[in-house]
Amino acid sequence: MADSTDTAPAPAARSNENRSTTPGSEGFKEFISSGWAERTDELPPAREQAPFAAARRERVSKLYPGQRLIVPAGRLKQRANDTDYAFRAHSAFAHLTGWGSDSEPGAVLVFEPTATGHEATVYFRERAGRDSDEFYANSEIGEFWIGPRPSIAQVASDLAVTVRGIDDFAAVLGRVDSETLLVREADPFLTGKVDDARLRNSAERMLTANASDAPFSIEINSEHDADAILARDLSELRLVKDAYEIGQMRLAVAATARGFEDVIRDLPRSSSHERGERLVEGVFNTRARVDGNTVGYDTIAASGPHACILHWTRNDGPVVPGDVMLLDAGVEVDSYYTADITRTLPVTGTFTDVQRRVYDAVREAADAAFLVAKPGAVFREVHAAAMAVIARHTADWGMLPVTAEEALLPENGQHRRYMVHGTSHHLGLDVHDCAQARRDMYIDGVIEPGMVFTIEPGLYFQLDDLTVPAEYRGIGVRIEDDILITETGAENLSAGIPRDSAAVEAWMAALQA
Repeated sequence: MADSTDTAPAPAARSNENRSTTPGSEGFKEFISSGWAERTDELPPAREQAPFAAARRERVSKLYPGQRLIVPAGRLKQRANDTDYAFRAHSAFAHLTGWGSDSEPGAVLVFEPTATGHEATVYFRERAGRDSDEFYANSEIGEFWIGPRPSIAQVASDLAVTVRGIDDFAAVLGRVDSETLLVREADPFLTGKVDDARLRNSAERMLTANASDAPFSIEINSEHDADAILARDLSELRLVKDAYEIGQMRLAVAATARGFEDVIRDLPRSSSHERGERLVEGVFNTRARVDGNTVGYDTIAASGPHACILHWTRNDGPVVPGDVMLLDAGVEVDSYYTADITRTLPVTGTFTDVQRRVYDAVREAADAAFLVAKPGAVFREVHAAAMAVIARHTADWGMLPVTAEEALLPENGQHRRYMVHGTSHHLGLDVHDCAQARRDMYIDGVIEPGMVFTIEPGLYFQLDDLTVPAEYRGIGVRIEDDILITETGAENLSAGIPRDSAAVEAWMAALQA
């Protein structure tokens, strides 16, 4: 059985011994451990999402009767030397616990099989007492460095789940067998520990089998395959959102709308700076931090020809009057649910005739896709509806070597030169949510009430694309909305953010008045 040190956070390589010295004298230790007020440690009520997380755990329990499941939150990731990226728990862990931006690095959710299902337990490293040197000497988890951390009792009350200290996780490792499954990608350090435990267990069983002449073989690869199936099932669990998740998506969209308004108000400033895209990014990211946890993904603030680069996140160019700027951004709220919205804005507040022509074609494609998005339709049909419009317009503008009808044949697809990405993806805890779901559950799946996904057609005409008339070159347009499937059709959650070309112009004029 592994000892408790095996379950502690993996030690990070820190290069600070030559520049900083932690006090270690006996006088200091005695003084710093005394004179503190008593902790009140009031127990919080269960958070709003606790019963929803419990229902999700119950669904997982029914999928895996008799099997132990391990779902880690993950650990801090090094950014440079002794600095880390801001911690974000793995989405499967957040979904099944309800723990969001306040979750603790190194925590682990375990489904322990019982006679009637599973007992779910969260293991995490409880704060150290003020008589411990961890309190002041550990820059990763010490309260002097990162602030107060909750007690076991507080986390148990908050999440409405059984909680134990991380040292107790050693007993879980001791029980790991070939039937134990875990989310491998969440915590590579812990995955190594679980794999070691599997091998130890397999070796012990092999020795027992040899002694009894019973056949036995180690099948660690098959265990890895089973882990992948667990990851798939947890991903598919998020395809249909519950009421809490839908509410969080509405909050994320509303915050994102405010961020877009902030950007428009600031355009006179950002369009006068040589790195105006950086100012746009900063303005939106400020809203994300004020109204949420952070941005759900790197903001794309792509002006002029940069709008033709699908994932332009360098954002180091100017915002030039006369160009259009493609802003693809989303606020992630504290529960980790994120919006994903794109609007293409004329920097001066008014589209040119050619810009408007392209913009209106993209909006028409988005509207066609929206009409298809309803319960019972196949997910891929949403994309097909948008592509029919894109093919027609690019053919009408003389860009295709074939007719629109010919371009839409499976063996052709010439219109995709100007929109190589898909029209839709699921959205939720991840900006590309449910990505490990099976194809027949996703792109070939049937649309159901409670699904949330994007509709985001675009047209991108590169500066050096000789198939495009000169007046179109350097224009990139994408319109992206977040769609909730209802019992009777679909609701555009982001419809409140103007999307018609004339409405966009009026919106910008009103905000800059």
